Amino acid sequence: MRVQDCQLRYISRVRDALNRYDEKLQSINRKIWSNPELAYKEHKAHDHICELFAGLSSEGYTVERHAYGIETAFEIAYSHGNASTGPGRIVAFNAEYDALPGIGHACGHNLISTSSIAAFIATCEALKAAAPSGLCYTVRLLGTPAEESGGGKIRLLERGAYKDVDACLMLHPSPIVPTAPNLLSMATPPHGGFLANDKCRVTFTGKPAHAAFAPWEGVNALDAVVAAYMNISLLRQQILPTQRIHGVIVNGGDRSNIIPDFASVNYSIRSPTVETLKPLTERVVKCFEAAATATGCKVEFEWGLSYLDVKPNNPLCESYVSAMRTMNHQVLLTVPPDPEHSGGASTDMGNVSYAVPGFHGIFMIPTKGSNHTPEFAEGAKSPEAYKRAIECAAGIAVVACQFLEDNTFARDVRGDFEGR
Repeated sequence: MRVQDCQLRYISRVRDALNRYDEKLQSINRKIWSNPELAYKEHKAHDHICELFAGLSSEGYTVERHAYGIETAFEIAYSHGNASTGPGRIVAFNAEYDALPGIGHACGHNLISTSSIAAFIATCEALKAAAPSGLCYTVRLLGTPAEESGGGKIRLLERGAYKDVDACLMLHPSPIVPTAPNLLSMATPPHGGFLANDKCRVTFTGKPAHAAFAPWEGVNALDAVVAAYMNISLLRQQILPTQRIHGVIVNGGDRSNIIPDFASVNYSIRSPTVETLKPLTERVVKCFEAAATATGCKVEFEWGLSYLDVKPNNPLCESYVSAMRTMNHQVLLTVPPDPEHSGGASTDMGNVSYAVPGFHGIFMIPTKGSNHTPEFAEGAKSPEAYKRAIECAAGIAVVACQFLEDNTFARDVRGDFEGR
């Protein structure tokens, strides 16, 4: 991969900006990690980030709190141009900051938000220092709540947050790869990438009865849940290794001497692409319907927002790898699949990547556990994890600068997006 001249010109400026803002970035990272908040309740994270940039208004940053009618979303922007030339190309960085119930930032969203804040600042400051005279551009930092549950980016998409965005970038932490311990980052995820995901709450309704005196008078909703669970467990034997079906019982009754007339489960269904997801979801629905038929219960489905698979953009990925290697980091486009860890997670960034050219890179942090474990939450607060997040933030900042300046590169990015 050929290192672009404009990348070389921006790298030192990006690093200088990150050094200048290091104390503020460390502070915001600590604040978010120390105050884990669940989906659409990320009020402290929202306020901390907005207050940071409100204090930088003299540098040209504008702050919109509670953006797009979402209480914990925000949009921070920096533009260079004038009314006659328009905003120029627009790059956005996504900041995630929601946590998980009971285990805090066990997916490292403090690092995601910090890396996006860092990349946003570094892009703006580097362009101020080194962009060609007359270049018009806009850089945005979008606060995207509720990634873990609630599809914040999907709601932002519906409300027009990405309608004029030309490229959108972000990073996500993951454990160090055991077979490649010196690998800092990869441009696309391993194991088949981020999976498309359907989510539903399924409710069975039966008829209550005294469990000892007249159980034959009841219609047991818990039996329907158990039957559905077993149906899906059997179905798992005949699905692809890259597909996933998993769920929990939310309600299974109140007293052992009452036949449960109401029981519910939450399930997630995942597959490598939205095209392969839909047939799998239909098979899972039949498992629930069969359980309802067998037990005589009524079944109802409440569907959540569907997450699409992440659509990679090759020019953005190659630019990131080029920039990071120029900065002497060990980075790959991806790593070979590991048979013991096939499959993957899901993200609402997938939906964004279907709407605009997107980049969702992965960086590795030292941790004793995988994502969504208490051990990963501990790893996400470490100084080394912060350092790695900032090093990779420099990479996507350089990519953003190149995209905003280089017309040929921008056309390649758009062409790859439309070709997919």
